[in-house]
Amino acid sequence: QATKDAGKIAGLDVKRIINEPTAAALAYGFNKKKNEKIAVSDFGGGTFDISVLEVGDDVIEVRSTDGDAHLGGKDIDQKIMNWLAAEFKKESGIDVLTDPLARQRLDEGAEKAKIELSSALETEINIPFITSGASGPQHLLIKMSRAKLEELCAEFVDRAMMITKRAMEASPFQIGDLNEVILVGGQTRMPALQKAVETYFGGKPNMSVNPDEAVA
Repeated sequence: QATKDAGKIAGLDVKRIINEPTAAALAYGFNKKKNEKIAVSDFGGGTFDISVLEVGDDVIEVRSTDGDAHLGGKDIDQKIMNWLAAEFKKESGIDVLTDPLARQRLDEGAEKAKIELSSALETEINIPFITSGASGPQHLLIKMSRAKLEELCAEFVDRAMMITKRAMEASPFQIGDLNEVILVGGQTRMPALQKAVETYFGGKPNMSVNPDEAVA
């Protein structure tokens, strides 16, 4: 109801609320097709969801759905942040995680590095004046490779794929029955996740619609 009220306040004529997988299917134009079977994998900042849909004659039916409300991009950011803090402590002997302001800057640096490593093989996290020590101001300058990122976030990719497998097993379809696999949510830009999805489903996922806007 709160979503409907927000729409009305924004001046919209709210007819009904649809779930995110259905919104993604509409964004990709699947409502114009007949007898399509698709999987929608939504890996966002805070949650992960996977749904298997059957589309036909302007009807989109959810045949199975699964997810984890505590699995998202923020978990990966936290993992990177902890690694950066540990590396910095090795060099300086200072634990920056005890400083709220330093933590915030480290969190921002971690997210920026994660985003850059979706397209680059290596990045540099540079946070000047992150803290002060006995010798004066301290600067954080650490290089991070995509391989290191993939090592750190492997557990999250594995969890997402375990949930994906569970959703497929709960649906009435086999992997070979699917016409398309759609990835939505900003975290699906991560190459490691795309590769895991491609390996499981046996084909490249569809990301032709901006993953941040597909369910907007």
